[in-house]
Amino acid sequence: MNPEERDGDLTRQPQDSEKALERSLRPTTFQEYIGQTQVMANLETFVHSARREERTLDHCLLFAPPGLGKTTLAHIVAHEMEVNLHISSGPAIDKKGTLAGLLTNLARGDVLFIDEIHRLTPAVEEALYTALEDFEFDIIIGEGAHAKSVKLPLQRFTLVGATTRKGMLQKAFQDRFGIQLRLDYYEPKDLTEIVRRSADIMSIGLNDDSAKEIARRSRGTPRIANRLLRRVYDFAVVQQKSGIDREIARYALNQLGIDDAGLDELDRRILQTLVVDGNGGPLGIKTLSAILGEEAETVEDVYEPYLIQQGYLQRTSRGRIATPKAYKHLGTKLPRGHQASLDLEENND
Repeated sequence: MNPEERDGDLTRQPQDSEKALERSLRPTTFQEYIGQTQVMANLETFVHSARREERTLDHCLLFAPPGLGKTTLAHIVAHEMEVNLHISSGPAIDKKGTLAGLLTNLARGDVLFIDEIHRLTPAVEEALYTALEDFEFDIIIGEGAHAKSVKLPLQRFTLVGATTRKGMLQKAFQDRFGIQLRLDYYEPKDLTEIVRRSADIMSIGLNDDSAKEIARRSRGTPRIANRLLRRVYDFAVVQQKSGIDREIARYALNQLGIDDAGLDELDRRILQTLVVDGNGGPLGIKTLSAILGEEAETVEDVYEPYLIQQGYLQRTSRGRIATPKAYKHLGTKLPRGHQASLDLEENND
């Protein structure tokens, strides 16, 4: 389709809530999903094998930075297995009684999705062990000398756990998951297709150049790509554009503080802090987060993975170190001997 044929009336965007819009953009089948080719091929094989043998799917652990599609994959698994999906999160399951209520409400084959599964309390995590292996749940009835343990039978179910911090899960817990999949940052071509698909669903006209521009600045993350598409759309509406072209896309993204490399204000502050305040590093995460005024977990989970993957910083045993690419991006001269220090840190690790 020609770019001109994709342009449309921007006023046709549905006036749904943000959550309803998110649901409408979420793929529901393997065929609709874009990107993560190897992961999707493997997961599709596991699902089709389970369906062919009429058994429940093995428990599945998904680990990746935020926004890469972990929740979407849980929806797809439930849809393709033709079962119900039950959604919760680690912080919400704060007691064994809460977990018991979730597990006893599951029908055979149902999928239980627990986001941020690394934030389960140790007691709840341990209570899941027998539930995952033996499909039984141990409960204590009574108190004191009259207390007794009762094994409550459960329907066979599939747990899909999502985490940004796989290393925080006990090895014994990880081993309960027969399927473990890592999602990587998306390639620009896949993000471009995602932006086009979302624009079609939202009845937003945009050409190929604008789709590529939005995708290029989306940090390899579909959630960010869809959010930026909506914000660029806002600028186009106010400027009474008939569609999103590259000019309005570039203008809007610059106004939002997203630079040509896809880094936002906090990304640049992290690099600036390392380069200027920390003399290139190393800086510990507590020191870095204190200077930034941000939670250490936010820096580690949301920002660092992309900056490391793109080669702007290194994480060593002594702290974070800015790379020559970070200095170049900020337009700052690389100190003498800094590269040698980086090489030494890498060898020590």
